[in-house]
Amino acid sequence: MTQSPTFETTFYVRYAETDQMGVVHHAAYVVWFEEGRSAWMRSLGSNYADFEAEGLNLAVSEVHARYVAPALYGRQVTVRTRGDEIRSRSAKICYEVVDTESGRTLVTGYTRHICVDREGQVVRIPDRWRKLLAASKAPEADS
Repeated sequence: MTQSPTFETTFYVRYAETDQMGVVHHAAYVVWFEEGRSAWMRSLGSNYADFEAEGLNLAVSEVHARYVAPALYGRQVTVRTRGDEIRSRSAKICYEVVDTESGRTLVTGYTRHICVDREGQVVRIPDRWRKLLAASKAPEADS
């Protein structure tokens, strides 16, 4: 299967994200996934604020992270984000966090999202949004 294209966003590890030894706390990666997801949406030509302005949210229904190596204070990290499964009411977004200088993988993971309206009811992702998200996917390889 062909991987979909990725979008990269790079930033420095902030002191507040680390423990006394300068190692990033595990919960910070979930925030970094969100930053990657927001940058990815902007790279597609829109942003999540526009989605919310239509009265919709992509509520996080699942988070998975596999910690491979620690991120350290003062280092630059790059979050690589790509769409994986874009369905009528849900989406799965994948991430890889790497040390920017060495390219070493630090964390891999994904988030699953379900589309809900302002009342919290599950609804279909509007066609234009689903097409926008799906446009970031590479075509499936022939079997």
